[in-house]
Amino acid sequence: MYEKIVEYLLSSSYQIAFTGAGMSTGSGISDFRGPNGLWKRYSPEIASADFLRKDPKSFWEFYSVRMRGLFEASANPSHKALAEMERMGLLKWVITQNIDGLHQQGGSRNVIEIHGTMRRSYCSTCFEPYESSEVLKMIDQGQNPPLCKCGGVIRPDVVLFSEPVKEIERALKIASRADLVMAIGTSLTVYPANLVPRTVKENGGRLIIVNMEETPLDEVADEVVRGQVEKVLPEIVEEIKSELGKVR
Repeated sequence: MYEKIVEYLLSSSYQIAFTGAGMSTGSGISDFRGPNGLWKRYSPEIASADFLRKDPKSFWEFYSVRMRGLFEASANPSHKALAEMERMGLLKWVITQNIDGLHQQGGSRNVIEIHGTMRRSYCSTCFEPYESSEVLKMIDQGQNPPLCKCGGVIRPDVVLFSEPVKEIERALKIASRADLVMAIGTSLTVYPANLVPRTVKENGGRLIIVNMEETPLDEVADEVVRGQVEKVLPEIVEEIKSELGKVR
């Protein structure tokens, strides 16, 4: 069923995965731009640095709900499949747009979170770090917005709209070395993150897309799979094992 994908993975020397919100829908976390996505229910403005400065109370009313949802979520079979590919030596890095930490929970070690992580927070004035679970306790105790000891407003350690993307240069450097990228659960419309798969393809590498919806890069991809990533990725891993078994 996935013969070409397995062939490409086994014949490549530097494989990476580039993942988006669709990676975590199987864990009960809403995506952003799908039919039932987060931005169908909220204005993206609420996740902007300007909104945080203008109305930190409303900002945290939104983000505290998101944080609790992420903390309750568990890694799904797609996260575990990528971790297994890493252990097999068939995946060098996971570069993710997600902020939920589920790749690490699923067992992946080499993860770059280009949009930061919801699991940490920091003071927007003095940059004192906080565990986000500690910040949620402040909110539960009636302190909204949560304040640092210096009096500054605490914020999640994520890239908000209008802010520069964390670690994009590192991600693009890795992409320039890769000869295969699997773009998984991502619309491939968010800039500059979508430069990661484009860089691999422009440098002569292969592009495999696994996503429920069409993407702007489908027509240049080497393989496109429409389906739920939590079903597709474990099936690919099983086919890899089967192929490796034949070699032995």
